[in-house]
Amino acid sequence: MAEFEVVVGDDTGDTRQFDVDGQDANRFLGRDIGEEVDGGAVGLDGYTLELTGGSDDAGRPMREDVAGDELKELLLEGGVGYEPARDGERKRVTVRGREISESTAQVNARVAEGGTLAEALDDSDE
Repeated sequence: MAEFEVVVGDDTGDTRQFDVDGQDANRFLGRDIGEEVDGGAVGLDGYTLELTGGSDDAGRPMREDVAGDELKELLLEGGVGYEPARDGERKRVTVRGREISESTAQVNARVAEGGTLAEALDDSDE
C-alpha cells in the first residue's frame, strides 16, 4: 500500500506537510510532475494541487525530464539533483523519473486553485 509525505506550498510562501496513505495516496499514483490533483487527498477540499516534484526513500530527486518512475543515471551540469561547485563541472547522478510510484516517499505540490493554506486550514487565530 502506498504511503507518502506530501509537502504543499502556496503563493504566500506558507508550507505544510501531510501524511497520506490508503485510498488518498492512490490518487497520486501514476501521476506525473506538472499534473493537477484534487486537494481532498490531503484534507484541502475545494483546492487543486499541482505536482512540482518529489523524492524517493533514499533521497533521490524526481526529474521532470526523465520519463517513467525508474532510476536513471544522468550526466548533469546542474539543475534538480546536482549543484556544480565550479563552471563546467559535470557529475553522473542517479535520479528518479517524473511519475509517482510506490517507491516515492515525498511528493511536493503547490496550491494551483482555491486560495491559501492559511484559509484552508483556518489558521487565522494563530
